[in-house]
Amino acid sequence: MYMLNFYAAWIGILLGFVAGAVLGLFFHREDWLGGYHSWRRRMVRLGHISFFGIAFINMSYAFSGAVFHVAPSSPYASCLFVVGAVTMPLLCFLAAYREAFRHFFFIPVLSLVIGTLLFFSQWTGI
Repeated sequence: MYMLNFYAAWIGILLGFVAGAVLGLFFHREDWLGGYHSWRRRMVRLGHISFFGIAFINMSYAFSGAVFHVAPSSPYASCLFVVGAVTMPLLCFLAAYREAFRHFFFIPVLSLVIGTLLFFSQWTGI
């Protein structure tokens, strides 16, 4: 299952570059998406950077198995990290579009937290 996270990490990095290139076309406009401090612009920036941040989490998970000699005992942690990688940027961009989507941020947050706890339990044997 570690390869899934390895691929998810590199796809996330690529999407972060693409999102940054597209968004960079408009960043020079001070009033873009309501200005620098607006909700919409902050959510778009967070969505862009979350591609990279969660990609590094997936990359760390992919390499941690070999470093700590942890064989994945179940696919749940791996899948939860991928769910977080997909849903966090998606919800950031959706929340920029419609603020009501912010109520769904528990999905990526819980996915990442539970995935981390599952990995720790595999690692420590608890």
